[in-house]
This record gives sequence, structure tokens and C-alpha cells, in this order.
Amino acid sequence: MVGMDGHGSKSDQQTFNVSLDMHQQGDSKCFDDDGRPKRTGTVWTASAHIITAVIGSGVLSLAWAIAQLGWIAGPAVMLLFSAITYFTSLLLTDCYRTGDPLTGKRNYTYMDAIRSNFGGNGFKVKMCGVVQYVNLFGIAIGYTIAASISMMAIERSDCFHKSGGKNPCHMNSNMYMISFGIVEIIFSQIPGFDQLWWLSIVAAVMSVTYSTIGLGMGIGKVIGNRRIEGGLTGIVVGTVTHTDKVLRAMQALGNIAFAYSYSFILIEIQDTVKSPPSASKTMKKASSIGVSVTTVFYMLCGCFGYAAFGDSSPGNLLTGFGFYNPYWLLDIANAAIVIHLVGSYQVFSQPLFAFVEKNVASRFPDSDFVNKEIEIGVPGFHPYRLNLFRLVWRTIYVVVSTVIAMVLPFFNDMGGLLGALGFWPLAVYFPVEMYIVQKRIPKWSTKWICFQILNISCLLVTIGAAAGSLAGIVLDLKTYKPFKTNY
Repeated sequence: MVGMDGHGSKSDQQTFNVSLDMHQQGDSKCFDDDGRPKRTGTVWTASAHIITAVIGSGVLSLAWAIAQLGWIAGPAVMLLFSAITYFTSLLLTDCYRTGDPLTGKRNYTYMDAIRSNFGGNGFKVKMCGVVQYVNLFGIAIGYTIAASISMMAIERSDCFHKSGGKNPCHMNSNMYMISFGIVEIIFSQIPGFDQLWWLSIVAAVMSVTYSTIGLGMGIGKVIGNRRIEGGLTGIVVGTVTHTDKVLRAMQALGNIAFAYSYSFILIEIQDTVKSPPSASKTMKKASSIGVSVTTVFYMLCGCFGYAAFGDSSPGNLLTGFGFYNPYWLLDIANAAIVIHLVGSYQVFSQPLFAFVEKNVASRFPDSDFVNKEIEIGVPGFHPYRLNLFRLVWRTIYVVVSTVIAMVLPFFNDMGGLLGALGFWPLAVYFPVEMYIVQKRIPKWSTKWICFQILNISCLLVTIGAAAGSLAGIVLDLKTYKPFKTNY
């Protein structure tokens, strides 16, 4: 009933309030506090994303990296990078929300976190964007190269087996890169990070599979040799020149940094996690699990690989043909690498996809080509929503990354360079600076000085690693003809 004054009766108002409350509760079950669909990620899906990102093909170059540094410095550097990565990832998880850790404004991307903490679109924001997205694109190139090497290794191991090792089994990498690119074009149409969880879990299982096979074969070779290869200071001067020794050591630092890199997608992973508990708390647990699992595998694979081959450790443990038999086990390991790299490529590319699509959509809000989604029925599944801009832009992205990989197929040197370029700014400098801003740590305080020492030390490592990797690429280019690389 409505009273003479136009207001509803008390009972009507109560009915309306109950209905409103029920409506809001229903909304809260479907949407988070920012109005976006409810996040469903857990500590396990976040851990899978991290393991997929971190235990990449970099694990296969760690025996080579330890060979350059030796039994003392090699494992010590690996543990140091592990500790730095874990520490700075903890700092970064607190940057997901600005202000209150439970109710503050969410930062959906790494760049959003930088913008919230440093304000506007200043130099730091632009520098972060350039470094992050160039690095993500570079990783896509590196993974295309790595996948092609593993695919060729399968064919070569079969060829060696059939010929009894008499046939050199040379082959060209281009067709394998193109094949990998075609697969990535298909998977790149997965719309967003939150829908990649199943691919990340498959990729994480694959990474554990090939790491375990590499570890087992390394242990087997050490037992067969009845001795532990390698020296305390790494590869001996005389085998290489003093200059080469220094450059290789620098490149090894870059390879180890590359093997641990995932900080630049941490915020994007955290944005898939549900709350309560707070996303920060969940992500800290996921980082702990991810980095711990990674470090154990890295130490075991790197150290047993070096123990097996010593100074002659190959740049890629499973494709450098340190191992020849059992050839079928090598094939399984390399197939697992390829499957893992399919998932890793997507995990690292999604932030760049989202950045471009968000900016284009805001610039052309009325364009059907950019914004319209066409529903395509898929039997047994929800309808797939095809976006024409997403189809065209992501296809171009994969094609360009594949072509560049065909032009510059230097996996070891590329890995070291990518690790160097991304490690200091994205994994150390920005997380530290954002933490200083958030916690309002005063200049010249003990904590501030410790953070700056960490910053400067990691910058020096980055410069040295980049120099070593660039020197390696220059040497490779002297003997290389584009599109004609044979292995």
C-alpha cells in the first residue's frame, strides 16, 4: 500500500529492503568488489601459473651455466637468484591493491601497479611498459626457438638411432618454428588469463616431467662415469681464453636470471585469485610453493647435469646430445618440453594481448571490428566468443615473433639477454621502489640503504649479463645466414 504522502508503508519498505538485500547478495556471488566477474583462482592455480612461467626451457641451460661458474659459485648464484626472486615477489604481491590490502583499489596489471604508486603516466610508468612488453615479446621469440630445437631433437635422436650414429642428421629449423607458430595462433585465441588455468596445469606437469627425466639421466650418467665431473671454478682458462671465461660467466648469470623470471606477470596472475582470503596472502603462498619447487628442480638438474658432463656440459641438456640413449625417453622429454612451451608462450603473452586490446577498445569504442563478439556454438561446451580484432592482432603477433625467431635462432645467447633485460628493472627495481613508496620508508634509513644496495648489485649483474650475451650473439652472427640455420 502507498500512503497519502506518497511513501510506502512500513511493511512495503521492509519487503523492498529484503528484496534489495537479496539482489545484492546474488550480485556478490557473481561479481567481485570491482564489478568484474567473480575470480575463482586458488593457491594451486596460481602456483601452476608460476611453475609454468618459471620452470621453462631455462632449466636446460643451467648445467652449462654452472660449468662456466664452477661448483662453488654456480650453486651459490642459483640460490641467490632464488632468494632475490622470492623476496621481491613478496614485495610485489602487496602492490596488487593500493591502500588497504583487503579493500583498496585493485591494480589489474604490472603497469597499473606502477601507475598507482608513482602517479600518472610519467617516465617510470612508460619505462616499465616498454621493458615489460618488449621482454614478454622477446620471451615469445625465445620459446619459439626452444620449441623448434626440441622438435628437431626428437627427429635427430630417431635418425641417430636408425643410422647407429653414422648419419650426422642435419636439418633445418624453419619448418618446426612455423609448426609451433600455427599451434600458438590457435591457442592465442583463448580470451584471457583466467581461462588459461587448464593449459597452465598441463604445462606445469610437462615441466616436472622433462625436468625429472633430465635429472634421472644425469644421475644415471654420474653413476656410469663413477665420478663427479667439473671443477671448483668452472671451465679452465686454456680451454678458453681469459676474455671468453669472463664473457661466459656473465652470460651464465643472465641464463640463471632468465630461468627465474616471472615477476613481470605476477600481478596479472594475482588478479585471477579469489578472495577471501586476501589475494596477497594467497599469492605469497603460491610464490613460496612455486619458487621452492623451482629451486629444488633447478639445483638438482643443474648440478647433476654438470656432474655428468663437467666443462663440456651442453647449452641445452636434452637437445645438446650429451645423452643419446634411451632415445625413446629423450623423445618423451623433448615432447614434454614442446607441450610445456605451448602453455608458457600463452602465459607470457596474455598480459601483452590484454594491454593492446584494452587500449584499442578505449580508442575505438564504437567499432564493431574491435568490440563485437560473435558467438560460435561448440558441442558440449559454452559458446566460443570470437572477436575479429583479437583474431587478427594475435595472429599477427604470433607470425612476427615466429619470423624473428627464424632470423635469430640463438637460444642460449637470447636466453641470457632476455634474462638480463628483464631481471633488474622488473624483478628488482620496480618492486623495491613501489614497496618504499607504499610503506613510506624514509631516505637514508637502514632499510632504505639495504634496498638500494640490492638495487645497485642487481643492476651490475644485469649489465654484465647483457654484455656477455650480446658478445655471444655477435659471434653467432658471424657464421649465420638468415633462414638457413641447420643443426
